[in-house]
Amino acid sequence: MPLPPTVGILGTAAFVPPRVVTNNQAGASAGIDDAWIFARTAIRTRRWAGPEQATSDLAVQAAEQALANTAINAGQLGAIIVSTSTPDQPQPPTAAFVQNALHANSAYAFDTNAVCSGFLFAINTAHALAQRDSIHVLVSGADVYSRILDPTDRKTVCLFGDGAGAVVVGPTTASSRHLRIVDTELHTFTQHINLIGVPGGGSRQHLTTATLDAGQHYFHMDGRGVRDFVTTTVPEQVRKFLARHHLAVEDIDHVVMHQANGRMLDEIYSLLDLRNATCHQTIDRFGNTGSASIPITLHHAYPELHGNILCIGFGGGMAAGITLLAAASGSAGDVGAHK
Repeated sequence: MPLPPTVGILGTAAFVPPRVVTNNQAGASAGIDDAWIFARTAIRTRRWAGPEQATSDLAVQAAEQALANTAINAGQLGAIIVSTSTPDQPQPPTAAFVQNALHANSAYAFDTNAVCSGFLFAINTAHALAQRDSIHVLVSGADVYSRILDPTDRKTVCLFGDGAGAVVVGPTTASSRHLRIVDTELHTFTQHINLIGVPGGGSRQHLTTATLDAGQHYFHMDGRGVRDFVTTTVPEQVRKFLARHHLAVEDIDHVVMHQANGRMLDEIYSLLDLRNATCHQTIDRFGNTGSASIPITLHHAYPELHGNILCIGFGGGMAAGITLLAAASGSAGDVGAHK
């Protein structure tokens, strides 16, 4: 039996809506301003979608650019995976709208939802599919959180932005330049399931006048509980992951972490003693873009990437994911004509 192909990320892309929302604008209804928000989050601006833009619209923009950057056309795709917790509608999957817009007629399409860590769950799935079937898989992390924010909730309204990132995952060759997917490890710690969620709109609490009046259709978060979970659990899981691969923190060249809160990211970097790694951030200008934050940040870091790259995600569930990438055949920035 032949060995399965080596699989990697062949190219990346990102798209954010053109509308820039300042801290003063985001926090106006919650009674908070730029100084209050920046001191607690390190965010200056974020992008919010226009009224005509849905999650799939952002994902399509990122997907088209990712395909262009890898010189692969939509007809060559075997699968499309969209990671989102803000789908266009409950059904069909957002990925189906993306497939339709791309005219990717040979692909099958489905969504994954692990909230803000979902992109790494999707990468793990794409890795397995590409390795088993030798196909190219488009993976997009896309969210429009501005639609589910309570404008009066100071804990959440200032954190989130809208956006999409996309990558093409597929078999690599010895001469190709890519980010080899070394391994992904996923966890869900359901004892913390109530820290993050949108209670209304599903089969447990369908939308009624009462649930709408109670704000159950909005995103809810226990900020202190999330911080305690992330700063305790994430560093522990990263250390275990590195040990399993016989790596030290000093062996990591780049870190791309879910852009949850800039102050919390700094705390995690310090806890892991990531002094030798370049820790990439986009939260200052894009905010927390949910499942899009890792692929957006990965794309903006792409020209600089070399050596070992650690992607770290965490989100509702509470879920956590870690993916180790290795830049192959020189700098990853040589892949395609990245824009």
